[in-house]
Amino acid sequence: MATPLDAKDCSTWHTLTVRIPLPTPRQAEIVKQVIEVDRELKAHLVSRTLSLEGNELVATFACLTIRQARVSLDHFLSDVGLVIETIETFSPASDARTV
Repeated sequence: MATPLDAKDCSTWHTLTVRIPLPTPRQAEIVKQVIEVDRELKAHLVSRTLSLEGNELVATFACLTIRQARVSLDHFLSDVGLVIETIETFSPASDARTV
């Protein structure tokens, strides 16, 4: 069965990559694990790939429209902000200062 992205010619899709540096590779891993369980609501319009490079969370989006790229990135950055705020709130005092 074809995935939604296979059904379309993705060569004309808009692609963007965002790199978010975090203080430690472990914190980057935590953010990735928390965010990657949430799938894109419009998978036929957006593909999101998350990866880690050391202490950086790398998110790559391929979107059918520029509007969808903006909306997806906005939601993603809001989610990242919430996870970082949660780490700061609930980490031991020594870890909270490094986020």
